[in-house]
Amino acid sequence: MKINGNEIRPGNVLEHNGGLWAVVKTNAVKPGKGGAFNQVEMKNLIDGTKLNERFRASETVERIRLEQKDFQFLYEQGEALVFMDLESYEQLELQKDFVGDRRAFLQDGMMVTVELYDERPIGIALPDHVTLAIAEADPVVKGQTAASSYKPAILENGVRIMVPPFISSGERVVVDTNELTYLRRAD
Repeated sequence: MKINGNEIRPGNVLEHNGGLWAVVKTNAVKPGKGGAFNQVEMKNLIDGTKLNERFRASETVERIRLEQKDFQFLYEQGEALVFMDLESYEQLELQKDFVGDRRAFLQDGMMVTVELYDERPIGIALPDHVTLAIAEADPVVKGQTAASSYKPAILENGVRIMVPPFISSGERVVVDTNELTYLRRAD
């Protein structure tokens, strides 16, 4: 779908210079002399490189619609993570570095959303929140108030986060998988 240069918004995926680019930031500029343009910061979806480009309102670019499919995480096999498409029951193998640091939050049977372009995976989204047990937490320091500071703790998956002083080992907590932060105690 073709769009004008002034219609580009953050979150759009564009086909530009033979690559797929996710728009990170846009800034509409109206100089005193000459025509208005849109200054666009983009990130390549394949290799992660960044690019700053100017698009005039009269220019058109190809906006790509990515297919989003739900997959279920099955297991880890060597350097690959195996997922299953719940509609076709086909399995998809993704390299561990494709998922990145958040792979520690993958749990058996967890539902994830994989973004595909021409049947090729280019992105993955885990659930925003997961519930995990605290494997190790420092003891409470006497006289320390709950609002004053957080203390380090290690989750059952080995990830280190900061938690309030009243949280102790063995408790289950809800963690934000995007920010890697403590949210609340689990119910």
